Amino acid sequence: MKPSLLVLIHLNDASRAKIEAAFEVVYAPDAAERAAALDAHGKTIRAVLTNGTTGLAAADIDRMPQLELLSALGAGYENLAVDHARSRGIVLVNGAGTNDHCVADHAFALLLAVVRDVPQLDQATRAGVWRDTLPMRPNVSGKRLGIVGLGNIGEKVARRGAGFEMEIGYHNRKPREGSPHQYFDSVKGLAWWSDFLIVATPGGAGTRHLIDEAVFEALGPHGFVVNVSRGSVLDTAALAHALTAGTIAGAALDVYEGEPNPPGALLALRNVVLTPHVGGRSPEAITASVDNFLSNARRHFAGEPVLTPI
Repeated sequence: MKPSLLVLIHLNDASRAKIEAAFEVVYAPDAAERAAALDAHGKTIRAVLTNGTTGLAAADIDRMPQLELLSALGAGYENLAVDHARSRGIVLVNGAGTNDHCVADHAFALLLAVVRDVPQLDQATRAGVWRDTLPMRPNVSGKRLGIVGLGNIGEKVARRGAGFEMEIGYHNRKPREGSPHQYFDSVKGLAWWSDFLIVATPGGAGTRHLIDEAVFEALGPHGFVVNVSRGSVLDTAALAHALTAGTIAGAALDVYEGEPNPPGALLALRNVVLTPHVGGRSPEAITASVDNFLSNARRHFAGEPVLTPI
């Protein structure tokens, strides 16, 4: 008999079919369906598939007495009640490494778009405006790139920066052993050094509003910031003020506070590029994430160590 799995996130048809071959699936990708699913099936659920944004609260965990495997599809797990799950002996896994290239690609797409003003140039061209009446935009190549969070994604961002002949600096809680890049012990110090700041650090209480007014002031009027981490990491109100006042030159966000609602304070500003948290989404990345979950699940239910534990 296949184990019972509660799925709390939207999946495409191919992913659902692949997962349903291995599990008895209870599919509840929104809040109302989740409540009904827990009422009807909570006592039999042995595994949960969610993501860092949707998460899983301690109270919901306690409604599943047989729960033994909790998985975040992607790398993020900031809204999972990790400590509570561990106290119950539940195995925790994530999708670390499955969408790193996709997120790094998107980070550079956003950087190029905002620095080179691609959305505005597209609109101007469609309106028949020729280049001579438009302001020139700076190069990306040869500049200083600061990376907040030199993890798996940050490392791949750094490789792409090297391809643009950029100097690379970074901030982590501590230096990465063996890294050739310049380490800064504060985000503010990194921002002061950088032309461009790409934020790729994990979300959660420890990084809330890490990118704030002081960081924008350090980045300066020719600086640009890109956020592909979590919306909570960047102070939206402070960013809106910095963009309006000319404290920084521009910003590009794939993530923002209050998702899925768009960041209202930024919508009227021309020096910001926004995408709806799609940095880690591609056919390749989703396939890799689902396959990673299934590999972890097979190993867990066979009594073997999981591949990507939290």
